[in-house]
Amino acid sequence: MKYLVGVTTLKFFPEKCTGCGMCIEVCPRGVFKLQDKKAIVTDGDLCMECGACANNCEFGAITVNSGVGCAAAIINSMLYGGEPFCGCSGDKGDGCC
Repeated sequence: MKYLVGVTTLKFFPEKCTGCGMCIEVCPRGVFKLQDKKAIVTDGDLCMECGACANNCEFGAITVNSGVGCAAAIINSMLYGGEPFCGCSGDKGDGCC
């Protein structure tokens, strides 16, 4: 399931990747896979911004603002009910939906 297209804060820096595969192990959404002995992002829109990948990457190849933004709003709405609200203006220029 994709949450919102094109709004995730996930950033991947392939030049820092060593191919350890930890991001693949910890990502609950299958955002990463190994290709040519390095991780690649399969589909960044699958990211739910949980932060597991960034927290477990010892090489700084991944950053994500976990628990913030639109993906968190969608998840909280699903868990607790109500309309999703992330606190952004809705203007893509502010890094949100």
